[in-house]
Amino acid sequence: MPTGSSLQATMDVLSAFDADHTEWRLSPLSRHLGVPTSTLHEQLLTLTATGLLSRHGRGRYRLGWRLLKLSSALYGSLPWYGPAHDAMERVARAAHRLAFLSVLDGEDRVLCVARSVQGRDGPPVAGELDFELPAHATASGKLLLALAGRPLPHPAPAYTALTVTSPAAWNAEAARIRRDGYAVTQDEWALGTGSVAVPIQGGDGAVLAALGVSVPTPHLHAHEMLLRTVQDAADGVGWQLGFRPSRP
Repeated sequence: MPTGSSLQATMDVLSAFDADHTEWRLSPLSRHLGVPTSTLHEQLLTLTATGLLSRHGRGRYRLGWRLLKLSSALYGSLPWYGPAHDAMERVARAAHRLAFLSVLDGEDRVLCVARSVQGRDGPPVAGELDFELPAHATASGKLLLALAGRPLPHPAPAYTALTVTSPAAWNAEAARIRRDGYAVTQDEWALGTGSVAVPIQGGDGAVLAALGVSVPTPHLHAHEMLLRTVQDAADGVGWQLGFRPSRP
């Protein structure tokens, strides 16, 4: 059986691949991870043999097809994912903005598990390629933390002067989010970026994910119309899953 340290090493290697780094060579990856090339080479050989990585040309490594099988199994185990993904795509087309689905993983890790840029226009916004989101500085993160009754994460770095970093301010905002059923941020993760998020709820009312949209801050003046678009889409998913919201 693999040890905890070998599992962590595997996760470190796989996590080095993202939209900006779809391919690695041994030496650059060794420097990136701070691991000796001899040790890393053995890890790469093992991951390639299992299909989690694939080797291309002279020492270039990419993610392997086996990960696609694992991701398909994961999404297949989530009955809400298909309807939620379809709703996200509709929101992106209707709003012409970056739409996304996020989940709460553990105590305070917020992961963006899907995003859509269909029909998007306007300048880029923060978080277009990020997998893990700052839980206290994004609408999805705030929504999921507040509805789960979680405290302000520690540490809670200040990304801008508007980032919520004090427990008292967080408690007040979390109460408002629970009361209103949605979250809005403005210039809290990055100047020039705002976001809106609402919950996707299962048949029993449990919060399954957050459906959100990121927009350039000047466009938040119309956030009520944007919120209505996102809320209608989330309500539609909940309806398919058997949830009957009390709101009109």
